[in-house]
Amino acid sequence: MNGVTGSIVDLIGGTPLLNLSRVSAECGLRGRLLVKLEYLNPGHSKKDRTAKALIDEARRDGTLQPGQPVVELTSGNTGTGLAIVCRAYGHRFIAVMSRGNSVERARMMAALGAEVVLVDQAPGGRSGEVSGDDLALVEQRAIDLAAGYGAFRADQFRLPGGIAAHEHGTGPEIWAQSAGTVDVFVDFIGSSGTFTGVTRYLRSVRPDVRAYAVEPAGAAVLSGESVVTPGHRIQGGGYSRTDLTYFDRSLVTDFVVVTDDEAQHAARLLARTEGVFAGYSTGANLAAAMRLLETVEAGATVALLACDSGLKYLSTDLYD
Repeated sequence: MNGVTGSIVDLIGGTPLLNLSRVSAECGLRGRLLVKLEYLNPGHSKKDRTAKALIDEARRDGTLQPGQPVVELTSGNTGTGLAIVCRAYGHRFIAVMSRGNSVERARMMAALGAEVVLVDQAPGGRSGEVSGDDLALVEQRAIDLAAGYGAFRADQFRLPGGIAAHEHGTGPEIWAQSAGTVDVFVDFIGSSGTFTGVTRYLRSVRPDVRAYAVEPAGAAVLSGESVVTPGHRIQGGGYSRTDLTYFDRSLVTDFVVVTDDEAQHAARLLARTEGVFAGYSTGANLAAAMRLLETVEAGATVALLACDSGLKYLSTDLYD
């Protein structure tokens, strides 16, 4: 963007696309890795796009009235985006988050003007690991708070803005920035709005683009595995949910399962070789993309997202 803008909301989107040539050279990969640097959004994650789309759509159709409070559950990224957007538009925002998520996220949302409600984890839960049971407790608290406040529920798992943000924003940007050279898209599944939105757009301009859904080892329920490790360390997804409204299974070429250690190693490799300081889900995306270039997608151009900033994980073991 050139010149001066009057709102931080105007700076959401339009992130750069980086060729990971150093990673490819160091690992001897055949093909190209292109990463969309979503951590350069104002709230340091791809979820800024989702937050803006959810609130813009609700304001347009009257679901969200002027000055009405907004409530949503979050692992921290959507909540940060909503804190920024709601403050700019004049809405009170209440973020509901599990105590299992990293503390940096809660502090960032509070600094941006959100009211943060932390929900205790399910019995046996551990800090830094958020299970499906933990998320269910957060969901119930969000429902109760929305009813109590008469608030708009910015439901990132169900409202269509969660897909539209990426079908009309992220996807077209990737295609244009790559000059139409993308063969493959990989994405770690959270709400699955990014996977579905980006893939729908890419398939609309090139029907043979392959799309791989990335899941955490031990909780890869979408690919048919049993849940044996519900408390994996890849925050923001892998909640053992099979009821994802956004998830369009017909778009999936195949699934790639990534371990915590693989995600951590890839995130550290990305930081060390390319100067991209990103989080666990980015590491999962990169680990999956590298495996594909080593096997069934050798020679292809693979696009992925740097979903959020590594600054949101300094209290975890990601960069110990």
